[in-house]
Amino acid sequence: MSAEVKQGQDVEALVRDMGVRAREASHALGLASSENKARALKVAARILRERQAEIIAANEKDMEFGRAKGLSAAMMDRLMLDAARVEAMAAGVESIADLKDPVGDVLAEWERPNGLKIARVRVPLGVIGVIYESRPNVTADAGALCVKAGNAVILRGGSESLNSSSLIADCLRAGMREGGLPEDAVQMIPTRDRDAVGALLRMNEHVDVIVPRGGRGLIERVMTDARMPVFAHLEGLCHLYIHEKADPQKALDLALNAKMRRTGICGAMETLLVDRTVAQDLLPPILDGLAGVGCELRGDEAVQVLDARVKAATSDDWTTEYLDAILSIKVVDGLDDAVDHINHLGSHHTDSIVTEDATAAEAFLQKVDSAIVMHNASTQFADGGEFGMGAEIGISTGRMHARGPVGAEQLTSFKYLVRGTGQTRP
Repeated sequence: MSAEVKQGQDVEALVRDMGVRAREASHALGLASSENKARALKVAARILRERQAEIIAANEKDMEFGRAKGLSAAMMDRLMLDAARVEAMAAGVESIADLKDPVGDVLAEWERPNGLKIARVRVPLGVIGVIYESRPNVTADAGALCVKAGNAVILRGGSESLNSSSLIADCLRAGMREGGLPEDAVQMIPTRDRDAVGALLRMNEHVDVIVPRGGRGLIERVMTDARMPVFAHLEGLCHLYIHEKADPQKALDLALNAKMRRTGICGAMETLLVDRTVAQDLLPPILDGLAGVGCELRGDEAVQVLDARVKAATSDDWTTEYLDAILSIKVVDGLDDAVDHINHLGSHHTDSIVTEDATAAEAFLQKVDSAIVMHNASTQFADGGEFGMGAEIGISTGRMHARGPVGAEQLTSFKYLVRGTGQTRP
C-alpha cells in the first residue's frame, strides 16, 4: 500500500472502494475462528518487530513533517516512535491476540413455555472507521482490537503520521495474509487529503461505527458530520480530589504521577481539588514537587497564598484540557463541593479521590458521573491496556453501548438465536 494516494485521484471513489472491500472482508472475518484470528495477530506482531528499523525511519520523516508544521511538544511526543515504542506496539498486538475472543459468547439464554429456546450471542459490529491524530501506535492498537472482535477496520491517521502509520498498517495486513484472513480486514486511507475524512463519515452503507481520537476540533466535526454511531469523548478534563482524610504521601505521589507522568494523554490530570481543612498542610509539598519538575501552576486565591509561584486561575482554567505541564488547582469545601465541580465542569472522562475514609470513597465513586471513577489511583491508569483489555481503540464518555475504555468486547453487538421444533404462533 503506497504511503500517498496518486495526485488527482478521486478521493471519494477511493474511500468508497475501500468501504466495499472492508464490508466483504468483514463477512469472512466475522466467521473466522478464534485460533485463526490469534495466529494472524501474532504474525503481525512478529512482522512489526522485523520491520522496526523501517518503521522508525518512516517515523523520522513524519517527525520532520511535524516540526515543519509547528506541532506542539505534546503532539510531537505522541507522534514519536523509537525502538521501545515499536516493541510496545508489538507486545500490545500479542496481548490482544491472547485475549479471550468475545465473539460467540452467550450473554443469556432461556426457554419459553412454548418450547422456543432463545439465546443472546455476541457478534462483531461489522466495519469500523477510526480517525485519529498524531499517534501512529493507534494504528496497531485499533487494527488489532477490531480484528480480535471480528471487525474490518478502515484507518485514517493524521497527516503528520502518514508514513509510519501506513507502514504499521502494512505489517497488520501482512499478518492477515499469512494467517489466512482477508488482508482488507485492515485498510489505511493513503492520503493526507482532508476530503477523505468527509467521505468516510458519509459512508454509512459500508461503515457501522466511527471512532475519533484526537483534539476537540476533530471530534466535534466527527460527531456533527458522521452518518453512523460514534464512540468518542470530547476532552479528558480529569480531576484528582484530595479528601480531608487523604494520606499525605499518597496525595503527593498521585498528584505528581497523575499530572506529570505523561502530560499529553487524555488520562492526565488537568485540575487538582483539595479539601480546605487540609490544604494548608497537604498542598505546599505538592505544589513544590510539581513546580520542581516544571509544571506551571494556576490556582484560586486560597492556593495562591500558599506558594508565590502559583498564577491566578481564570474561569477558563477549570474547563481547559491543557495536555501540557500546566495544572489548575482549587480549594473546595468538602466532598459534595468537589463532586459538584467535577460533574458540572468536567468532561465525564476520569476522576479520582485520594482518601483513607472508605465511606467518603464510596460516596465519591457513586456520585461522580464519569466513565471512569477511581479511589487512591492515578488518573493515568485510564487506559484499556491497564484495565487488562490488551489495548483500547479509545475511551468513550457516551452512555450508549460503550463507556470507558473501548476494547474488543465493546466492539461487538449481539443477535438473538431462536431454536424451535415447528412452533407456529396462534
